Amino acid sequence: MSATGNARKRQQPPTPATPSPQLKHQATMEEEELDEDVFLEETLLQYEEEDSQRRALADRLAKWKRPALSPSLLSQSQNIVFQQLEIDYVIGDSHRELLPSSSGPAAIIRIFGVTKEGHSVCCLVHGFEPYFYISCPPGMGPDDIFHFHQILEGRMREANRNSKVPKFVRRIELVQRRSIMYYQQQSSQPFLKIVVALPTMVTSCRGILDRGIQIDGLGMKSFMTYESNVLFALRFMIDCNIVGGNWIEVPHGKYKKTARNLSYCQLDFSDLISHVPEGEFSKMAPFRILSFDIECAGRKGLFPEPTHDPVIQVANLVTLQGEDQPFVRNVMTLKSCAPIVGVDVMSFDTEKELLLAWRDFIREVDPDIIIGYNICKFDLPYLIQRAEVLGIAEFPILGRIRNSRVRVKDTTFSSRQYGTRESKEVTVEGRLQFDLLQAMQRDHKLSSYSLNSVSAHFLNEQKEDVHHSIISDLQNGNSETRRRLAVYCLKDAYLPQRLLDKLMFVYNYVEMARVLSQLLRKAKQKNLVIPNVKQAGSEQGTYEGATVLEARAGFYEKPIATLDFASLYPSIMMAYNLCYCTLVTPEDARKLNLPPECVNKTPSGETFVKSNLQKGILPEILEELLTARKRAKADLKEAKDPLEKAVLDGRQLALKISANSVYGFTGATIGQLPCLEISSSVTSYGRQMIEHTKKLVEDKFTVLGGYEHNAEVIYGDTDSVMVQFGVSSVEEAMNLGREAADYISGTFIKPIKLEFEKIYYPYLLISKKRYAGLYWTNPKKFDKMDTKERDIPGAVQYVKNTISDLLMNRMDLSLLVITKGLTKTGDDYEVKAAHVELAERMRKRDAATAPNVGDRVPYVIIKAAKGAKAYERSEDPIYVLENNIPIDPHYYLENQISKPLLRIFEPILKNASKELLQGSHTRSISISTPSNSGIMKFAKKQLTCIGCKALISNSDHTLCSHCKGREAELYCKSVANVAELEELFGRLWTQCQECQGSLHQDVLCTRFSVAFLRFGPNKCIFCSAEIVQYFTGEKSTERHGRSQATIGSMELLILEELVVDVKMQQACNPGWMIFHLYTWWWHAGILAKYN
Repeated sequence: MSATGNARKRQQPPTPATPSPQLKHQATMEEEELDEDVFLEETLLQYEEEDSQRRALADRLAKWKRPALSPSLLSQSQNIVFQQLEIDYVIGDSHRELLPSSSGPAAIIRIFGVTKEGHSVCCLVHGFEPYFYISCPPGMGPDDIFHFHQILEGRMREANRNSKVPKFVRRIELVQRRSIMYYQQQSSQPFLKIVVALPTMVTSCRGILDRGIQIDGLGMKSFMTYESNVLFALRFMIDCNIVGGNWIEVPHGKYKKTARNLSYCQLDFSDLISHVPEGEFSKMAPFRILSFDIECAGRKGLFPEPTHDPVIQVANLVTLQGEDQPFVRNVMTLKSCAPIVGVDVMSFDTEKELLLAWRDFIREVDPDIIIGYNICKFDLPYLIQRAEVLGIAEFPILGRIRNSRVRVKDTTFSSRQYGTRESKEVTVEGRLQFDLLQAMQRDHKLSSYSLNSVSAHFLNEQKEDVHHSIISDLQNGNSETRRRLAVYCLKDAYLPQRLLDKLMFVYNYVEMARVLSQLLRKAKQKNLVIPNVKQAGSEQGTYEGATVLEARAGFYEKPIATLDFASLYPSIMMAYNLCYCTLVTPEDARKLNLPPECVNKTPSGETFVKSNLQKGILPEILEELLTARKRAKADLKEAKDPLEKAVLDGRQLALKISANSVYGFTGATIGQLPCLEISSSVTSYGRQMIEHTKKLVEDKFTVLGGYEHNAEVIYGDTDSVMVQFGVSSVEEAMNLGREAADYISGTFIKPIKLEFEKIYYPYLLISKKRYAGLYWTNPKKFDKMDTKERDIPGAVQYVKNTISDLLMNRMDLSLLVITKGLTKTGDDYEVKAAHVELAERMRKRDAATAPNVGDRVPYVIIKAAKGAKAYERSEDPIYVLENNIPIDPHYYLENQISKPLLRIFEPILKNASKELLQGSHTRSISISTPSNSGIMKFAKKQLTCIGCKALISNSDHTLCSHCKGREAELYCKSVANVAELEELFGRLWTQCQECQGSLHQDVLCTRFSVAFLRFGPNKCIFCSAEIVQYFTGEKSTERHGRSQATIGSMELLILEELVVDVKMQQACNPGWMIFHLYTWWWHAGILAKYN
């Protein structure tokens, strides 16, 4: 470029011309038109989005709502038949049309149920009044009853001054009844039926009569009340012949739709007919069952509290009873959530919107039964309290009655069998709550009642892998992490539904409800009344229980026949006519002078009249229950429909439980109607029959009697005896067992019957209540089983190997976990217990995860100072793993294993103690936990050779003088080890990504075993790579000490075992990723030591 060109000045841009007013106006108009187009476009998009949301909501409501009512129901021209699910009562105004003469408040029965078409029903029954009985004093006439009524009314008015009831005692009627207690020759006697205004007034009136009342001509007199403790709803069911879960019919023209919509049900009416649950009326209605679960964003280290921690997700599954797949699957989330296949995901910006949406969902889907796991103690109370904190006053209206709020109150249940359990009682009117946790604790004996453990036990399924500590992190992430949490929440709602179906809770509990209150129902038929007996506790004393014959301990190589009494205690009560109404008091026995052929004198010294004089109520109930059970079992064999089978199986089980509970009902001193004369007589007859059976067997089946061997009864337990006939074949023993059962049954009064049930061969009898054997019911089954003594050394060697594994710290920690129930708080225990003290320590460490009253506490015993108590050495297994705390194997050997072992082996092995508990297999190794306290502060780590672990004095070297020639070998081995671990880690990581459903987000798996399998190889890769780097010179000797402290021969051995074990798991089990919680506890301990 020339100099002149460089010197040339740049031209200035031209000055823009000022636009004319017309151009300005035109530009303004164009901008306004453009803004209007954008606005219209945004408005249209918003409208389309809102329209899409409305259509989605309409689709949801169509799916959620119950079927529409037929015109015949709306016109009240069709009979209504429904299965009742819940009966309660409310206090309301008397019905003016049905009860024109009544005034003031009255009790209104409410029956909630479902028709076979799926319509929800609420039946309101008016006019049923609470009442009870007292014995009428001799000589009391109509005028005396009138004056008595006035006196009692005055006393009631004094006791209930604030009540607005116009008349407390509605009426007193003279009726003919008879007390169920004791034999009485007269068929009936006068009683007073006292009818009161409200159910709560029964208790008040009973108290006045118990304390005594002044009566003209009689002075101060107290009265025993009869049936004053019967619940009002149960009284209604008994009087109307309604049983739990039965079908009720309301004829057309007998019901009226309520003028006001008092409930969310579709029909409200009065009047009904009860159907016996047989045939078509034994089936189940299509109840709507909602299973739900909530998730809360808790603070770190604290259990969620409704005053601080929000509800972030609610998962819901709705299933029709009898179907296995939900027809509604949804999850409500706070903030956005990625889609989930087959699930309706609803996201909300605020927690208030979420809670109100769930309330609306409950109203629309209208569930009959609400289930979940721990919902009564946590989920439902948490939602109610959280709504209160947020000021959502309308949220707790979740029931079927309008403006009726959910009620929550604390409860404590305590019994000798179940201990003490604290919970909450949640009342959602018209909807039944069924907590699977409470059902599991009540019906099944398990070591752990967590949802994960219970699901693994019954379903072979487990929860999703989300630890409670990362729930808040998932919520605060993005839509993908919230999706992971939603899947977890859905699984926690799905598992209770699966448990409900698997264990047939609905069928079994409905059938149990159908046999409830047999005594009250039968007494009503017979015009008998039951006294209200005060709770006496243990003041009535105790009685002798069943006989257990002395066990002849040993190992029996010949078949042992087992003879069982069929329903022993119910059979005794039926055979000897044992009942409240057949019991004769000693005083009456002297007065009545009954002939001997009309009475039974029991072995315990009690007197009962025989059935030819008066048939007892209890024997009659038992006959009906056992007959019904036989019929149900016969129908079960013929049934083809799975639902019909479930109903019949639940029925026969309920009838069996009910029949067996009659004896226990009479012996419960804190029960409703204890009678120790009956229970002691039953057990005394049982003891006599066991002894009688033993004598007949050993007297008849002898060599002198023509048999090959002398029979010997080796054990007897309550209702069974075990007999060795001396024969060597199972078939011969079965034939002799049947012959003995038939012969002995002929000596008893019917229906007492001894049955041959099974053969044990071989049989190990250790002591009373402790025996084991191979179970035979078919003589040709297991006939080639070898049971000779040459098998014993194999068992001994197995025991020795197990003891060696225990003492050498090779045993899986899960096998050493002890679990015990926490039935009360620590202060309530008189003696310090290991699980109680551990629970207190866990509460101090982390209150969010600490066990509460009613939970089972798992623990292991760890090493501690000499002389430390067991309760001081108990520790949480997870804490042991995380902190590499050594267990105390000698405690387990001496306190948990040795005594059971000796009980088993002493009958079959000489010197069992010396053989099993002494010798080289009892050598042990000591695992100590590194410590930086005390003298260990002055300890210094010594470097060792990577090859042979010999001590090295020169810190510049990695190998000793003996291993210097093996550099190439050790290097290649280290490189191969790193490659193998990297491959293993990669497969584990990929598997977790596939389980999580995404290859593009962080792995959030928190299942302990899988997480450690990833962590273990990753940690080992780092350590092994350090060794490789030392060989290549990439590592400085400054960190040599750390490496030497990190990797040793034991660690390399563990790594090799880890790889081998994982390969074996992969080869043997397609689901090799899902390992047990403690599978790698030893590896975790070794690696954690060097973190």
